Amino acid sequence: MNGQYLYTVEVSNLKALSLTEPMAWAIFHGKDVENRRWPTKVRGRVYIHASKGFDEVHYTFIALEGMACLLDEPLPEPEDFVHGAIIGEVDIVACLYYPPDELARLHSPWAMPGQYQFVLENAVEYVKPIPCKGMLRFFEPRINRQ
Repeated sequence: MNGQYLYTVEVSNLKALSLTEPMAWAIFHGKDVENRRWPTKVRGRVYIHASKGFDEVHYTFIALEGMACLLDEPLPEPEDFVHGAIIGEVDIVACLYYPPDELARLHSPWAMPGQYQFVLENAVEYVKPIPCKGMLRFFEPRINRQ
């Protein structure tokens, strides 16, 4: 089970990775890889940022293609997702690649053949999201303190 805690520490030097919803949320509820078209050498702890965007195709993929049974909570309604904030952190432990003609799902049902999979572990979802502007690829977040 994933842990939850309030954000109370000072900003660290962690990098952040922005994802559209519902995939950002899914990382904290059973999704164990993040698929990208580019590889990374980044390893260790990173923030997960929920972008302002919402991906209807991914939502349908989770809801209708049998992926919802892999999650530890029911998929929220589209209007209930957090946007424009850091919503937690996770460890990137590896970056794998499977050619399009290989069955990448042998590693994870979330893996997409022909893309790089950032293998994720130890996800911790924040109880209180931290408002933050996202960027492409890995970025150093600028936290808006209130």
